[in-house]
Amino acid sequence: MAIAARAERKPGAAPKRVSILGSTGSIGVATVELIERGDFEVVAMTANTNVALLAAQARRLRPQMVVVGDESRFGALKALLSDTGIELAAGPEALVEAGARRADWVMAAIVGAAGLPATLAAVTQGAVVALANKEVLVCAGDLVLAAVANSGATLLPVDSEHNAIFQVFDFDNREAIERIVLTASGGPFRELPLDEMSTVTPAQAIAHPIWNMGPKISVDSATMMNKGLELIEAHYLFGLGEERIEVLVHPESVIHSMVGYADGSMLAQLASPDMRTPIAHTLAWPRRMKAPVPRLDLGAVGRLTFEAPDDARFPALSLARQALRSSGAAPTILNAANEVAVDAFLAGRIGFMDISRTVAGVLAEASFPRPATLDDVLGLDSLARRTARDLLRRG
Repeated sequence: MAIAARAERKPGAAPKRVSILGSTGSIGVATVELIERGDFEVVAMTANTNVALLAAQARRLRPQMVVVGDESRFGALKALLSDTGIELAAGPEALVEAGARRADWVMAAIVGAAGLPATLAAVTQGAVVALANKEVLVCAGDLVLAAVANSGATLLPVDSEHNAIFQVFDFDNREAIERIVLTASGGPFRELPLDEMSTVTPAQAIAHPIWNMGPKISVDSATMMNKGLELIEAHYLFGLGEERIEVLVHPESVIHSMVGYADGSMLAQLASPDMRTPIAHTLAWPRRMKAPVPRLDLGAVGRLTFEAPDDARFPALSLARQALRSSGAAPTILNAANEVAVDAFLAGRIGFMDISRTVAGVLAEASFPRPATLDDVLGLDSLARRTARDLLRRG
């Protein structure tokens, strides 16, 4: 884990300068809510297509720069914000520029591999990067960690599982750590009869029983590919081999993850399932801030239950372990194939169980070199997507 020593902000110091890459998704909206409650100066805000919400947020927070990734939406953005004096821009290069703007803290919440260039720009400028985009490390873990080491940046995990591990991981006594345990809700189909899984609809898949997330992440949770990507991300964040990272289904989503130590101790972080808690933890780090989240009432919860994940029901988890063991290009291929397959499922072109079959097919067909640069990663991502689409066309 890349944690840099940083001096605490003294009373009376200038407000912390922050940027939000992906401000209109569920993570971005929660981040905006927390920033509005504190003393922050907003440097940059971005969205992909939702200019109406982006403009409303910008009018409240008054950032220096606002960017929409979809260039066709730039006219609409200008119409909504032309009277504010805010610098406006559009397109992939502008997203990277937003990430590169000098800030103390950057929320990296652009969904999917599309968030990699802007997040890497934020890392390169040496910011504290609150990482909510797990695909960044899945696709380019070695590249990102090298950039962190060169720039002195700090990565703080926002995913509730990795943030939980970060809070109970003894970085000064790493040799005493035996394993980490990522918990998973099990999604909406944990108890669905296996023979009914193939008929699951997109509407059913995005109806997560605990978390309110976007469509892509909700489908990933339903297939447990989300947990597979988190397994790979945990490998890079905490420097542990695949065999020391376990996954445990915990439907109540109260224990967000655990760390096991050599003396038999198991330390866990508990909280109500609300993403504002890990976001607030990274926003205030190394201190803590008050967050408007429900306080955990274990008496009301009543009991906490656990079970091992079902490999037959959730083959995506095994595919992710396979990709991590293979290393090299495999995690990038896994992620690209999954994004294509999830898009096809949400569009009604393939069935739910076909998502994992597509990913497995691309991993079996692919033989690509290990990426060494950002261009290598982006090229590999593009090639893997073409392979996935070809596979889907062939049926």
